[in-house]
Amino acid sequence: MAQRLDGKALAQEIQLALAQQVKTLTAKTGRPPGLAVIMVGDDPASATYVRNKHRACDRIGIASYGKHLPASTPQTELLNYIQQLNQDDRVDGILLQLPLPQDLDAVTLLNSIAPDKDVDGLHPINMGRLLRGEPGLRSCTPAGVMHLLQTYDVPIAGRHAVVLGRSILVGKPMALMLLAANATVTIAHSSTRDLVAVTRQADILVTAVGRPHLITAGMVNPGTTVIDVGINRVEHPNGKGKLVGDVDFAAVEPLVQAITPVPGGIGPMTVAMLLQNTVLSYCKRFHIDG
Repeated sequence: MAQRLDGKALAQEIQLALAQQVKTLTAKTGRPPGLAVIMVGDDPASATYVRNKHRACDRIGIASYGKHLPASTPQTELLNYIQQLNQDDRVDGILLQLPLPQDLDAVTLLNSIAPDKDVDGLHPINMGRLLRGEPGLRSCTPAGVMHLLQTYDVPIAGRHAVVLGRSILVGKPMALMLLAANATVTIAHSSTRDLVAVTRQADILVTAVGRPHLITAGMVNPGTTVIDVGINRVEHPNGKGKLVGDVDFAAVEPLVQAITPVPGGIGPMTVAMLLQNTVLSYCKRFHIDG
């Protein structure tokens, strides 16, 4: 049976350490770190994520300046609000919750966030810093994956990592982070030929495509570490829903070296990295070695 990589427990440890750090820093600077989370519209999954982020902020002492705007909010109004947050000295991090309503241009809005407040690590400047191997704010989900792998002493250097998915949110930054850790990296996607042959080569398989149970027992090897970033809601005939990953966990777990569960794997680590990025941004603004 595979070793379960417990992201929930690790995220709790990170938050405990951050809470102590924030307490010390707040006494020194006179104010806590501040995080502004902007949600537009009424996507149920987004609403859950935002609530979890606010609760996590409360637990560790970060001031939360969330705002929930209607789906009809014009692009110009949202841009103006982001510019206000860019200038707000109480705010160290700004997060624009995705997905946005279809009428809004997410790229323009994300690019309008000040790079040093871009705690989601999606601004072109921060992505460029990642590409060049320079210090900067990193995309939260891939950073959470790396932290989990390193904490559990999963070998990365010299191993073959396969990243399934090529989004700017997870797939591309994930591949760059693994490459920076000296893995040999393959990115697979919807146009990849013979996906089974590709995934079976993986020492580390990271899947982030949003397709429930895409990865089956025949797509992995006994030595593989499987990182399931997918979070999919599956509805049962009785009307009750269940969260599942991109991996058929029950079938794959007995066969591989290590695996993350869904829920309880990468989701909590993403929130922990968001909080960590906020504290890093705060420390940079006060010229404190974080």
